[in-house]
Parts: sequence; structure tokens; C-alpha cells
Amino acid sequence: MRLIEWAIVGALIFLPFATVNRIEVETQRKAILTELRYNAALDAAVDDAARMLTVNANQQRETQYELAKRVALNKDEAIAAFYQTLYTSFGIADDPVAQGVLGRYIPAIAVIGYDGFYVYAEEEWTGADGKTERKPVWGAKKPYAYADSSGNSLSFTLDDFVLAYDAGSRSWHEGLRADVGQQTNIAILKDAKRFEQVRRSTIVRTIEDELAYRINKHNESVSRFGLSYTFTLPTISQEEWNNTVDDVGVLAFIQGVPMGGKFYNNYALGGSRILKKPEIVGARKGSMKVYYRSTCGFTYPVEETFSSEKAAAQKGYMPLDCPVSPS
Repeated sequence: MRLIEWAIVGALIFLPFATVNRIEVETQRKAILTELRYNAALDAAVDDAARMLTVNANQQRETQYELAKRVALNKDEAIAAFYQTLYTSFGIADDPVAQGVLGRYIPAIAVIGYDGFYVYAEEEWTGADGKTERKPVWGAKKPYAYADSSGNSLSFTLDDFVLAYDAGSRSWHEGLRADVGQQTNIAILKDAKRFEQVRRSTIVRTIEDELAYRINKHNESVSRFGLSYTFTLPTISQEEWNNTVDDVGVLAFIQGVPMGGKFYNNYALGGSRILKKPEIVGARKGSMKVYYRSTCGFTYPVEETFSSEKAAAQKGYMPLDCPVSPS
């Protein structure tokens, strides 16, 4: 065969592979663009929900910083904002059928509060007319509860305020960790670093356990309607969890949405960011009690934290200026 004939044969052999490869590349490109659009939609929905979460009807309470972490949670307004933004982003704001389909891929939404959290998930019950009803509802508030080997129990919050039961004296105590630690024999309250570690891990574990339970129930429910996808609790990074235990916010999941040859799975965490004023740290600098902003970068042993410099001064701490960065 002449060279030109060999070239034609080679082109004919290569053409199907090139065509298939081009189709695969285009499919992957579309899938990536779709995933990015879905990510943006979920992030926007959670952020809008978090913003609505802390819109307080009592404006006077909003101006009191010492109550900032105890804001009344507007859960219904938050969940309405979440779905409204999500439906709009997916282009189904006026399509209740499509909205119902999308809802099947949202196993749970958690609202993180100051001293506990709520989960919005599908429940099933029998109505007064004897018919079975099924729809997403708010579950009961779940506290961040912890018990030690001595029988003491603690209910944590998003800061160092704590409700404690002292098994030795059979008494309840409520207040800042340092104060309650002086009133009881609960060892963890006397160690600020250990307290913070247990507080964070307890909040994370409590939320994870409840979400895993809710997602398992969701699997049982959707399987009856022909949805074979298995929902699971995703692995959430430590950085995301750190945001969770520092701020009132919303955590939402979307899983199993068909997207070409694969499924779309993601979660998003939106914090209300009501706690972003610099935290005032009370610490020990040698034998002296000092306070400073958490952003100063000091590594002195921390004893307690405050919402204002005035509160730190009232507890006997002296001000310590932050180091000046060289210009």
C-alpha cells in the first residue's frame, strides 16, 4: 500500500477513539460545571439560612453583646430562606413537583445553637384521619451533654458557660467554667485546656451521632419510594467542625442527585458570624493575671475568656497590649 493509503487507514482507525475521547472530555467538562453550579447553590442557600437564623424580633437584645451567643433562633425563617434560595438556584422556584423531588436528596439540615442543636428531617406519623403523613419537621432540641466516670454531668455551650451536676454533693451549678470549677469537685472544670478539648469533641460527637441516626432513617424512608441511593454522613474536616463549635449556624447535606454518570454529594456549613468580635482572653503571665485580644498571638496559659475588656477587668485581669508589627 502507498503511504497515502496507510495514512487513510490509520485515520479511520484513530477517528472512533478520538471521537469517543472528545465526547468523554465534553461530558466531564459539563459535569464539572454542573458540580460547581450546585456547590454555589448549596453554599448560597446555607449562608442565607444562617443570616435569617439570628434575625431577632427583640432588637434590644441584639444590642447586648453578652447575650450574642444566646440569640433566639429563628429556625422556621432560616429553613424557608434555605429552600427559597436553593429552589431559585436550581431554577425550580415555581415547580412544586421538582421541589419535592429535590427534597428527597436532602436527608437532614442541622441548626447549631448556643446550648444545643436541632435537626430538620423527614418524619412519619398517623394523622387524626388515620392517614399516614410524612414531611420534614424540626426535632427536639439536643443538648451538648457529657458525663464523666465519677457520675458528674455537664451541659456545654458554644463558650465556657456550663451547666454542671456535681455527683459528690448532688447539686447543680451554672456559670462560667472557672466559677463553677471553684464551687464543685469536677476535675475537668479546673483544667481550662482539658475543658476546651472535651467541650469541642462532645459537641462534634453529639451532632454527628444525631445526624447519622437521621440519615439512616432517611434511607429507610426513601427506599420505600424506589430511591436506591444510600445516604451516608460525610467526613467533615476538622476546620469545618471548629467553625461549628464556635458559631451559631446551619449545616445542610445534599446527596445522590443524578449528574451524568455519577451522583452529586456535598454539604455546606453557614455560620451566622455573630461571634466575630475579637475574643478577650484572660491568662497568666507569670504570677500576673492579664487580658488581651485573642488575635494578639500570645501563648500564655489561658484561664478564661470574656466578651469585653470591662468584664475581664472586673475579674481582676490587667490589660496587656498586643505587640506592634514592624512596618
